[in-house]
Amino acid sequence: MPADPARIWDYFATPRNLDEMTPPELAFRIQGEPGPMHPGQMISYRIRLGPGIWTTWLTEITHVEPGVYFVDEQRLGPYKLWHHEHRFEARAGGVQMTDRVTYAVGFGPVGELAHALWIRPKLERIFAFRRTKVKELFG
Repeated sequence: MPADPARIWDYFATPRNLDEMTPPELAFRIQGEPGPMHPGQMISYRIRLGPGIWTTWLTEITHVEPGVYFVDEQRLGPYKLWHHEHRFEARAGGVQMTDRVTYAVGFGPVGELAHALWIRPKLERIFAFRRTKVKELFG
């Protein structure tokens, strides 16, 4: 991203901005006012998984190294496991941001089928949306 590293970090380290970075179809909303990011912070969201299907997703910010990386892990939500690492590396003219997501659906063969047909494609659309939004915001 061709932008100031401090500006990029400030944006991504502000949990409230996740609403803007999530496709409207999920109707993603943070519950409460989470304040500045810090290790141990619990953030609760409401998301729409499909027509009339809502869930609460609770994540914990487990690691933060300002300007470098942070990790969120699901404590309650739609996945058996969710570990999302966000890394920021200063480069000439901007920042390279890398998301690394480790997740498991659970539910045996039914979960594997749901993953292949619905969950993985949906996650790919969510991260494609975020790439587009990042370009709009930071060039």
